Amino acid sequence: MQRGDYLQRECHVFPMTEPSLHHVVCPDANGGHRMAYWQWGRSTSEHVVLCVHGLTRQGRDFDALARALLLADDDLRVVCPDVVGRGQSDWLTDPAGYQVAQYAADMLALLAALQAEHPFRTLDYVGTSMGGLIGIVLAGRSELPLPVPIRRIVINDVGPALSVAGLQRIAGYVGANGRYASLAEAADALWALSTTFGPHTPAQWLELSRHMVVPAALRSADGKAKLHAAADLGPPFALHYDPAIAVPFRSITAEGAAQAEVATWALYDRIEAAALLTRGAQSDLLSADTANAMTLRGPRARLVEFDGVGHAPTFVDPAQSAAVVGFLLD
Repeated sequence: MQRGDYLQRECHVFPMTEPSLHHVVCPDANGGHRMAYWQWGRSTSEHVVLCVHGLTRQGRDFDALARALLLADDDLRVVCPDVVGRGQSDWLTDPAGYQVAQYAADMLALLAALQAEHPFRTLDYVGTSMGGLIGIVLAGRSELPLPVPIRRIVINDVGPALSVAGLQRIAGYVGANGRYASLAEAADALWALSTTFGPHTPAQWLELSRHMVVPAALRSADGKAKLHAAADLGPPFALHYDPAIAVPFRSITAEGAAQAEVATWALYDRIEAAALLTRGAQSDLLSADTANAMTLRGPRARLVEFDGVGHAPTFVDPAQSAAVVGFLLD
């Protein structure tokens, strides 16, 4: 198939099934936790694409991108984890563990499990916001025990230097774990917080929102997905993530942020993988200056910007997913 041909194909020509849900046990300081991941495509493929979501999101954010990738090449294994504390994954006993270091360690455990199940030779990475920072750690530390080096990395609307305004906006809502009487009510509330994602049709937004809530009766206080009576937990829907993910995020000091920026630039400069940087042209988290610097340093990322979008592109729009598919499968 020639590059870009998939854009001319109708989706119904290549029927897409839903992803399968799996779990991997990851170590932590309190005895370990289970991380869920959604798997698309061919489980025996030698080409893995690992897609990691943002701070308050979950792995089903990448449904549209996974379908676009498989439409272009059906011999792929697309893996989309629910980072710990989100989606179908466990919640941590100690909120202090909700840090990029733990998340990167969890990705190493996941990749080791995938390699043990079906060995692969090619590893590509797509990371949105927090997922992009995790990817910078994995790609920038050559001493980490990756099964194979990351070949290509897509960093979506994040960089070593982050805008204070964007961080403050996110801090204003993370951890406010509401309850909703219906999916439509949840979708409306989420849209009020996420207009920076850019234009989506009502159907697209409803589909993105569907996986952002879970039946309240299926979440216990410790996040272990134990069945409780709905009457004990109020309205039928709750946001999927542990509100405690906000604890370390809100404890970041100016000094700590400055130190993290220096360390992240050092990791970025060590990346040897080919890099694509995607940015919402109106992003309030990744400035144009930082994005331009990322095209000149380290892997010298190719920059693609999407007008009318802030933080962060969702890859639901065909033009957005096409940029990623073209880069990974060129």
